[in-house]
Amino acid sequence: MRKWGFLILFTLPLLLSLTACSGQSGQTSATGGTGVQGKSRLDTVKSRGTLICGVSGELPGFSFVDKDGNYKGLDVEVCRAIAAAIFDNPDAVEFRNLNAKERFTALQTGEIDVLSRNTSWTISRDTSVGLEFAPVVFYDGQGIMVKKDSNIKSLNDLKDKAICTQTGTTNEQNLADQMRKRGIPYKPVVFEDINTAYATYAEGRCQAVTSDRSQLLSRKTTLPQPQNHVILNEVLSKEPLAPAVTNGDSRWHDVVKWSIYALINAEELGINSKNLASFEKSNDPDIKRFLGKEGNLGEGLGLTNDFAVRIVKHVGNYGEVYNRYLGAGTPLNLPRGQNNLWNKGGLLYSPPFR
Repeated sequence: MRKWGFLILFTLPLLLSLTACSGQSGQTSATGGTGVQGKSRLDTVKSRGTLICGVSGELPGFSFVDKDGNYKGLDVEVCRAIAAAIFDNPDAVEFRNLNAKERFTALQTGEIDVLSRNTSWTISRDTSVGLEFAPVVFYDGQGIMVKKDSNIKSLNDLKDKAICTQTGTTNEQNLADQMRKRGIPYKPVVFEDINTAYATYAEGRCQAVTSDRSQLLSRKTTLPQPQNHVILNEVLSKEPLAPAVTNGDSRWHDVVKWSIYALINAEELGINSKNLASFEKSNDPDIKRFLGKEGNLGEGLGLTNDFAVRIVKHVGNYGEVYNRYLGAGTPLNLPRGQNNLWNKGGLLYSPPFR
């Protein structure tokens, strides 16, 4: 009996240890899975056959619905690029309109696969909110719009004035920080719905409205008599706008991340949707890897090796997308500025495709 008792006591801790190790396989790992045997959102998207993308849907230039009912804009094209990389079909996307308050919940609960909705990358959102940000697709800053005949030229002129903004955004906190730092009392008028915020401003119940400068320019085009509104020169904050996915799924994050880098790198290599075919026989190793002619970079992502070709073929490069919705000839007419390539004075930079 002593012999058997000794064996039981000796083997029991070992069995418990093995059981515990075995049980860990179903947990979310640091390298990604979503909690079920290492399954990634990429597997879910592939199985479903469509990408579900959260957007604003009401922001000209970034995400809006045209007269034919089609989604258009920079944020929309990011979603179409991801779908092109996965399915070779940029239209394999289902868009969900989300306001600022509900966007993070929709991502956290799995209602959407990716959030591409003029969202600022901040440390709290990257940590406590549980998001994982993809590369910045638009470098912005917060501004303030006022009526031209208001005589308001600076933040100091907004003393005791009502300023409209949207709740659940960095804009609300940035405004409070800047006014407190400068000792300027003001009346914040906060709305959950951004349309109500701009309508209230247009009606004159707020003397100013604040948001990202790109959004102000976009919304200005929709106001009655747009020429009667001006955006102050003062920039209140840095607003790096980037798509996001949920934390803990590196496979899916890599697909979203490198789809965006493909847009940027294509422009740097001089490859666009019009001249793509002319690069097919290039002997440049960088181009051969980018096009999937050499190496297995796509397979490492769980995609085909020509995933970047699919993106450029269907969507274009970053410069093409920018010019299509934000550049000269569009209602926004935004100079590239910080949103140019790194070798042209901007901040856009892709890691090497190697």
